[in-house]
Amino acid sequence: MRHAMPTMTILALLLAGAHALRGADHGLAAAFAFLACLVPTRRAWVRPVAAVALLWAAWAWADATVQFLRFRMALDLPWARLAAILAGVMAVNGLALLALGTDAARSFFRKDAAQGAAKAAVCLLTVFGLAMARAKVPFPVLLADRYFPGWGWAEIAILACYAQWVFGRMAEPEGHRAVRPRIWALFSAVFFLQLALGLSGMEDMLMTGRLHLPVPALIAAGPVFRGGGYFMPILFGVTVLLVGPAWCSHLCYIGAWDDAMSRARKASRPDARLRRLGVAGRGAALVLCVGAAWLLRVMGAPMIVAVLAAAVFGLVGVGVMVLVSRRRGVMAHCSAYCPMGLVAGVLGRLSPWRIRVDDGCTGCGACFSRCRYNALDAARVEAGSPALSCTLCGDCLSACAQGRIGYAFPGLRSGAARTLFLILATSLHAVFLGVARI
Repeated sequence: MRHAMPTMTILALLLAGAHALRGADHGLAAAFAFLACLVPTRRAWVRPVAAVALLWAAWAWADATVQFLRFRMALDLPWARLAAILAGVMAVNGLALLALGTDAARSFFRKDAAQGAAKAAVCLLTVFGLAMARAKVPFPVLLADRYFPGWGWAEIAILACYAQWVFGRMAEPEGHRAVRPRIWALFSAVFFLQLALGLSGMEDMLMTGRLHLPVPALIAAGPVFRGGGYFMPILFGVTVLLVGPAWCSHLCYIGAWDDAMSRARKASRPDARLRRLGVAGRGAALVLCVGAAWLLRVMGAPMIVAVLAAAVFGLVGVGVMVLVSRRRGVMAHCSAYCPMGLVAGVLGRLSPWRIRVDDGCTGCGACFSRCRYNALDAARVEAGSPALSCTLCGDCLSACAQGRIGYAFPGLRSGAARTLFLILATSLHAVFLGVARI
């Protein structure tokens, strides 16, 4: 059984891929073949992913069998041999699925077993998110489908594998602190590279072909000026409900710039003046952006006027990054200027995610120098929670030698809460990497 199980699993996956190829779904066929190639790696996360794939294949085989037999019976054609062949294929699929639940399978897929379930969850959530986007959006949302029609599933498989790899690199607090800025910068680079290519004439690189300024404030102001177009506000709201204000530290295409600027200084330090602007400054910016959008709409201002106003606001934000964030080591744009940062912080209170400081904290202040969002100082540590500007970035966790800082979620221990948070955050990162474009 030990040697038969992986062979049967690979065979069942390849048969499912052949069925997809017969239906001219080349991307899905490639995805099944890719998963079959992962079986010999013996990674623990591959087992539950393969099981889910074979469950889907079981449904596909059953549906195909019913359709084929109905067709042949309707035309009074021989069907018994076809039924026997398909029954054999379904038996192989079923036996492979059962074999994946045995002790022999658990023993075979033993590499990285401690993270196996979490990595599988990241992979499957990424597949689900991208598959839903691909199915529900009325135009090809994945670049693979745009340039190589029918190959979207191959892109989904690659991004899902990438997501579980990212989770593995971020599983420990120190790894999280080191990797998060890099994958965030990658997301921003891919986002703006696609924008640049789209502007250069490769229109398929743009989401819809209609250009919008990449200024986060337009998430709120854009629909007010247009009187419609609520996709981005809805996406923003759902994301904040799922992972709280982590939108600002993991998923915002502009925030990565501010992060890079703040890291020009090796360490940050609490800045009381900037913190006071965390609510007042960002609140004023929110009122200004939404109010100006409404006023321009009422006045019937042409689109070019609104675009220029948004461009000026965005350029001022870049100036804040260069002149303030870079010098102070604090993300001044995100924590004191960007109105969507305030919205994320306030709406994030509806999310159950929190960063908590335990009672046993010694008050050493090591976490202050790691917090780029100006959310920690002696008063906030004594209170047991960061300021409103906290975005759940997690950098402070690696600074605490006593492990007194952690993620909190109702009903879960700190370690389990952090794992669940990372599962959601890395899945969303991979999904956004696949679909986020102007």
